[in-house]
Amino acid sequence: MARNKSKQPAHADLLPLLGERLCPPFGIVLGAPGEAARIAVALASDEVVAYQMDLHSAERLREALGEMGSRARVETAADLWDLPPDFQTLLYPASKGGERELKIDMVEQAFHVLRPGGVFAVLSPYRKDDFFPPLLKKVFGRVHAPTLGGGTLFWCRRDADRPRRRHEVTFQVRLDEGRSARFLSRPGTFAYGRFDDGARALVAEMDISLGDRVLDVGCGCGTNGVIAALRAGPSGHVAFVDSNLRALALARHNAAENGVASFEVVASSRVEGLPEKTFDVALANPPYFAQATVAGLFTLRSRSLLKPGGRFYLVTRQAHEVAEIVEDVFGSFDVALRSGYTIFKAHVPGRSGFPA
Repeated sequence: MARNKSKQPAHADLLPLLGERLCPPFGIVLGAPGEAARIAVALASDEVVAYQMDLHSAERLREALGEMGSRARVETAADLWDLPPDFQTLLYPASKGGERELKIDMVEQAFHVLRPGGVFAVLSPYRKDDFFPPLLKKVFGRVHAPTLGGGTLFWCRRDADRPRRRHEVTFQVRLDEGRSARFLSRPGTFAYGRFDDGARALVAEMDISLGDRVLDVGCGCGTNGVIAALRAGPSGHVAFVDSNLRALALARHNAAENGVASFEVVASSRVEGLPEKTFDVALANPPYFAQATVAGLFTLRSRSLLKPGGRFYLVTRQAHEVAEIVEDVFGSFDVALRSGYTIFKAHVPGRSGFPA
């Protein structure tokens, strides 16, 4: 995707390029919370729904909308097409970077939430954008591309029908001799299409006993929790927690498909909704390059949810920052190094703890 170094307009500045085609009900597809809020305000309508996949982003968007005085409604779901197919105009503020496969997926799904004759518009930050035109032409047919300053608005009309298409990849993880697990993954979730190296390092270090109750914090598609649950056996249990609703849908699917006997999924941006002091093991794989507050949240909430003697495992590439967090919360810890990752091991004082 080529870039233009001239001053780029805000996404909301591109809206007038739609002219009379800008008709309610409106939908806003993803976008940074601040950008989505500015678009909602610019639409000046009471018929605006902003879609987000992640609860944390949705909460930030609601705060921004409140501060700007907008009455737009925020909806969270694993898929855009989980929303009713009742939009006349759907707007997608495309980011400068972002996951290519997720952009493809959102364009495909946007088609199915539009009314017949409805308009889908991509607000691109680039004057010359080589990515969206062929994609939009493939899904919608004809593409219009008026420009303003350094940005482009691509718009299309839904004039026909087409089958739904999911973008997903299945990968396999070897558990031991003669046994493996298969995982379905989708764009917009952590480590799409592969078993993350950090997760692989964490799984290699975790100690799971038969009957353990396992907490998988920031579970993604559920690889760590599923593997731990299979080691815990039929009498074990795993709780998958994530703020990303698509990740939780995948974790549920993967747990069931791999024969996990007992599990639950919990949608929460703050690791809430579970009884405290009820888990034997907590597994955490926070975003490596996010603010340390995410690792801090995972560590603090895991400590509260673990039983006396419960074991905590966290994998990271930010060893220095995380070491201080784990020490503050647990008091002491052990460290293992695998393939460039640091795995912190700590336990709640009590009768159990780590095996000798």
